[in-house]
Amino acid sequence: MSGIGRASVMIGAGTIVSRLTGFLRSVVLVAAVGAVSAGGNAFAVANQLPNNIYAIISTGLLSAVVVPQIVKAAAHDDGGRAFVSKLFTLGTVVLLGATLLATIAAPWLVALYAPKYGPEQQALATAFAYWCLPQILFYGLFALVGESLNARRVYGPYTWAPIVNNVVSIAGFLIFIWLFGPAGATTVWTPGMIAVLAGTATLGIVVQTGILFVFWRRTGLRVRPDFRWRGVGLGQIGRLAGWTFLMVVAGQLAGLVQSQVMSNVPKGDPGIFVAQNAWLLFMLPYSIIVLSIGTPYFTQLSEHARAGRDEEVRADIGRSIRTLGFFVVAATAALAVAAIPASRIFTGDPAEAVGAAQVLLCYLVSLIPLAVLFVVQRTFYAYDDTRTPFLFTVLQCALVVGSAWGALWAFTAGVLPSAQLVAAVALGQSVASVVQVIVATWLLHRRLGGIQIASWLSALARFALAAIPAGIVGWLVFQLMGGVDGWTVSGQILGAVGAAIIGIVVIAVYVGILAIFRAPELTVATGLVRRFLPRGR
Repeated sequence: MSGIGRASVMIGAGTIVSRLTGFLRSVVLVAAVGAVSAGGNAFAVANQLPNNIYAIISTGLLSAVVVPQIVKAAAHDDGGRAFVSKLFTLGTVVLLGATLLATIAAPWLVALYAPKYGPEQQALATAFAYWCLPQILFYGLFALVGESLNARRVYGPYTWAPIVNNVVSIAGFLIFIWLFGPAGATTVWTPGMIAVLAGTATLGIVVQTGILFVFWRRTGLRVRPDFRWRGVGLGQIGRLAGWTFLMVVAGQLAGLVQSQVMSNVPKGDPGIFVAQNAWLLFMLPYSIIVLSIGTPYFTQLSEHARAGRDEEVRADIGRSIRTLGFFVVAATAALAVAAIPASRIFTGDPAEAVGAAQVLLCYLVSLIPLAVLFVVQRTFYAYDDTRTPFLFTVLQCALVVGSAWGALWAFTAGVLPSAQLVAAVALGQSVASVVQVIVATWLLHRRLGGIQIASWLSALARFALAAIPAGIVGWLVFQLMGGVDGWTVSGQILGAVGAAIIGIVVIAVYVGILAIFRAPELTVATGLVRRFLPRGR
């Protein structure tokens, strides 16, 4: 458990710093190109194209498939060297081909993602895309090498490397401002301006990937180009990846429908941008807590599944859910109570913050269930089952699409005001995720003959009972600071400060209540937290 604790803290600390530097990167980028300028929007579209590919590669394929397969390959006579060499060779060839095709298709990709841009803005976005699309190769290599390091229990570099990317990007964007000035009002973009801005974004990804190769020696593997791809199980990876690929595609199609529905929101009401920022806030505790604690558990769980030790897998499931739940329930309560000042960070005035907070609250309904889903879904992956996660994810996507269309119908019929449309879409997604978790848990329970559901459900109930009074105290603190008319929503920086104060109060009360009742999970959680402290043991 101490190994998992150290790995969790390393990943969690890296995630926190990465998120903070990522926020700063966004601030500097807005200063360079403007938040709503034609150039800023063109760059956003172009730079998002490789990110979409990366999401498919890392979330849909590598994290689900590569870690369990490399863990299995470690049992080979050569320690998995031949398997990894062939895997890397094939992966590099595929990534090079995808990068080349995407770069050639840049004008069509821009037109697909931004069909309503005028000819000049599409041309600018295409010029940016030619610089940004090579990121596909380096994003893919980063995910491939990073997941391989995770499979060998080398967790730090994969988590901390994005920080270097953010630092490089911040420096490059500052150089852009120094050379050309803020470009928010610029209507004429020179090739030099395009190269500095988009080239900086790509350079950050290149450096981020290069850092991982520096740490490759820790895996103990020597990788060489090997084009003999038969006989080492790459076909199995293809079959497994096929289901995860379809699962991610289904998710993106559901997201497309949501975007189309939210585009009906008139100016002045919470729209797509508000939803994106609310999701950014929602993902902050998920990234810090679920990924940092869950990733090391996934490697251990994969090893136990490979060895056929189902009883230990069941113990891993219960232990990881209880540990995740301790932190996620606290984060949910804190962020829910601090929703208005937290939303103020990304809004222009208090009224907008209140509307954005409603969207955030609707997303938060699914934060705890998604933490459970993280463990359940990856248990299926550990048993080389990607078909079942595809099935319950398709169910969730269907519910997301149905709820989004339902919200649109209510809006069109005049039943749902435009100010509530995005919140309704967010709530529909959360409800769909809750149904998905219930179905997924039931299927895993049937497969393993029990997964200690009563044990971890009772723990989550204890956490929820402690979170209720903690949330009430946090809300009273918010009111004492002026509430929606107070200083915590009077500015963006003050919103961040107010949200932090409220969150600290909520967490302190939450931990105090659990300590009074001597919750056994508190010991494990305290051990993880102590590792963040200087000289922590």
